[in-house]
Amino acid sequence: MPVSSDSATAVFPDHAAPDSLESVFLELCGEVCSHLATDEYLTLNLVGERSQFSRFNRGRVRQSGLVADASLTLRYIRGDREVEGTVPLTGARLVDRVTALDQVALLRQEVEQALPNPYGVLPTAGPSSREVFTGQLLPPDGAIAHILAPVDALDFVGFYAAGRVMRGSANSAGQTHWFETDSFYVDYSLYAGERAVKGTYGGDRWDGERYAQEIGRSRAQLETLQRPIRSVPKGQYRTYFAPAAAAELLGLMTWSLSEGRMRQGASALRSLWQREKSLSPLFSLTENFQLGYVPRFNGLGEMAPEVLPMIAEGQLVQTLINARTAKEYGLVGNGAGSGESLRSPEVSAGTIPEAQVLAALDTGLYLSNLHYLNWSDLPTGRITGMTRYACFWVEQGTLVAPIENLRFDHSLYHFLGDGLLGLTAERAFIPDTNTYGNRAVGGMLTPGLLVEDFVFTL
Repeated sequence: MPVSSDSATAVFPDHAAPDSLESVFLELCGEVCSHLATDEYLTLNLVGERSQFSRFNRGRVRQSGLVADASLTLRYIRGDREVEGTVPLTGARLVDRVTALDQVALLRQEVEQALPNPYGVLPTAGPSSREVFTGQLLPPDGAIAHILAPVDALDFVGFYAAGRVMRGSANSAGQTHWFETDSFYVDYSLYAGERAVKGTYGGDRWDGERYAQEIGRSRAQLETLQRPIRSVPKGQYRTYFAPAAAAELLGLMTWSLSEGRMRQGASALRSLWQREKSLSPLFSLTENFQLGYVPRFNGLGEMAPEVLPMIAEGQLVQTLINARTAKEYGLVGNGAGSGESLRSPEVSAGTIPEAQVLAALDTGLYLSNLHYLNWSDLPTGRITGMTRYACFWVEQGTLVAPIENLRFDHSLYHFLGDGLLGLTAERAFIPDTNTYGNRAVGGMLTPGLLVEDFVFTL
């Protein structure tokens, strides 16, 4: 849960005063905005982190270090034109002040070349916010020992990232937001020759017993993976998607709940929006910011509700609407981001105990991971992709053999509709492991999915 303490330390100890990055950011925003003319508007967004990264290969550390980084994106508006630019934030007040003011001067020149935007949104003096989520992470000097302890002599390959991430937003109308959270993940593979089992363990509180269980499950799958490969002909099969595989499937839907895409005919869920189709009453999807992994505010400084039901028992409840879409279509926004995609998705649990998944599957395919997913027919919600890593043929509730990679092509209106047999009672948090530019926040909380007659085409 969020706390209101001001215990954060500076992420740039070599350069910054002993104040928090939050105070550096807010002071800088006030300084920069004080130099604006009456017809100029500015929104400033911060992305920052204080992270530990470690890479592993063959059960040994190959690279390890600490990263402290932050950047500032400035969105400048004059009249009906807007431009933006991003600069590094060092934590040294004088340096950052000069850099930010120089960027504003550059944006003043660039805005003359920008095209008018009839749906531009000016900064507002709405309510401000501050949320700090404190987790329980491994100590930096002891993390590697904890990660490698249950691995033994296995060929363990992976990546560990942990620490605190910060997000801030402020504008020339006086609105401010601040968000901090602790998070971690271990994204790993266990290899036996050319075959591998992939796993991910993440969250905001390290649980050594839970991590050991994850490694144990992967170890057991790796043993089964040594059996002769079973060739499975194309066709329809009863299929279980473990949470990581389910997250891949459902991840494509995160953009499909956009109101703008619905109206432009670019959403796979448009038939749901038009009430032409529905999904299974077993399936419910919520945007849940109470999980504490991502900020509620968007790049415009708007606040989303703490909990936003999207699909309830198979029926579309609402779409994601940002301020620009609201202005274009005369709607009321709900604080969605610029891309109107889900930022903190949570899928409701089902009733199948995890320990009984194989029995519930009976005979069919157990899929741990998927890749190369894409829309094959957007209007009908058809998704194509391939199986990956530890995927198995199951007979009468027993793992029999690993399978050759299969390609599938199937509609979400079936596997989340009348083909959805059930969801697991336990759910897993599948973190966003993106580290391009900065460590991503968020992920998906999802159960596993049991589906009837899933179509494999090759």
